Amino acid sequence: MTFSLGVLNNYPLLAALTAIVTAQLIKIPLHFLFHREWDWKRVVGTGGMPSSHSAGVTALASAVGYQEGLDSAFFALAIILGLIVMYDAMGIRRHAGEQAIAINDLETAFDQHIETDDPEFSRRQLRRKKKQLKELLGHHPIEVAGGAAYGIALGIAMHGLYF
Repeated sequence: MTFSLGVLNNYPLLAALTAIVTAQLIKIPLHFLFHREWDWKRVVGTGGMPSSHSAGVTALASAVGYQEGLDSAFFALAIILGLIVMYDAMGIRRHAGEQAIAINDLETAFDQHIETDDPEFSRRQLRRKKKQLKELLGHHPIEVAGGAAYGIALGIAMHGLYF
């Protein structure tokens, strides 16, 4: 069997990749529904509903569970990996995003204070790059749950395509 045929026949891998890609694509219309604006950066951006990380790991776990059995070591590994990824998405990554918001706000306030207090103090004298930190890094629990539900459903639905 050639490499490409082997990959195309790998149901868990394709279920996970399909879940990740389609979850990213779903973010665009969902963002429009809630915010009334099209944001095409959502396709490659982090954060938002549904979590593509959660969708990917749960699609992988459900596909592995279907293919190898719920009592297999592979399924156990997929579940533990999935739990770690989802915990990280709504824990550490989310808090890093909240800290980025606070730092960006502080930087803006500092710039306004400098310009108000000392008008001769120019940006060039400050000699720092004005680059906002990325704020949308992690997920709210509902976004992780939405991604997980989507991934499980997709992983199970794709089983019908392979067997």
